[in-house]
Amino acid sequence: MPESPASLAERVLYTARVQATGGRDRGTARSSDRSFDITFSVPGLCGSGSNPEQLLAAAWSASFLSSLKLVAAQMGVGFLYEPAIDIEIDLCTRGGGRFLQTRISVNLAGLDRQLSETIVDGAHELCPFCKATRGRVNVTLSVA
Repeated sequence: MPESPASLAERVLYTARVQATGGRDRGTARSSDRSFDITFSVPGLCGSGSNPEQLLAAAWSASFLSSLKLVAAQMGVGFLYEPAIDIEIDLCTRGGGRFLQTRISVNLAGLDRQLSETIVDGAHELCPFCKATRGRVNVTLSVA
């Protein structure tokens, strides 16, 4: 049996604990500390909840932004304007199965294109969500 990721870690910085029930159609998810409590709805249908793709996009964008800021700081680059990220996650089908694909568009206003692309490439290598999906989810990066 392969080792679990925790056993490979030098140090665990944080552990998220969430319990979900019911799935996409009116299911729920709640964190153990109760700071996160949502209802799911089916993507593309009217509903009062969020869907897993939206939640993934929100989490991924926050992680990518943090990675951008870390890479820029390591390079000694400051931002004139707050960086912005637009993430689109598609739920797709092929051959009877489902899969995800995503587009990440980054706006680093005030920086030249080459420097922006270098920072974005570095963030893509550093971001835990990018690492977790690398080779599994098609990701298209662009600099606005």
